[in-house]
Amino acid sequence: MFTTIFLQASTQESIMNMLPFVAMIGVFYFLIIRPQMKRQKNEKKFQTTVQKGIKVVTSSGIHGKIVEINDTDNTITIETGAGKIKFERSAISMELSKKYNTEVK
Repeated sequence: MFTTIFLQASTQESIMNMLPFVAMIGVFYFLIIRPQMKRQKNEKKFQTTVQKGIKVVTSSGIHGKIVEINDTDNTITIETGAGKIKFERSAISMELSKKYNTEVK
């Protein structure tokens, strides 16, 4: 009888000891991982919907206008003040481009 009570108490204690770790994992997921996944999804959607003539900013900070889009090798050509530069499509930053376009207006 005493052993069953002791086993039940130790099981409840072990569950209570694990509860803070489970809570930390849940908080970590909802505050860090989930928003980052959402941001990456929106960034990829933006990169696939870019069109010729849109003013963009690359992740390295180069400002320019899209002149050519090449879907076969997934690159774009951006016209800057110094000339034309070819970039990977993933080099376009959605956040910087949105800031750039709202400041111009």
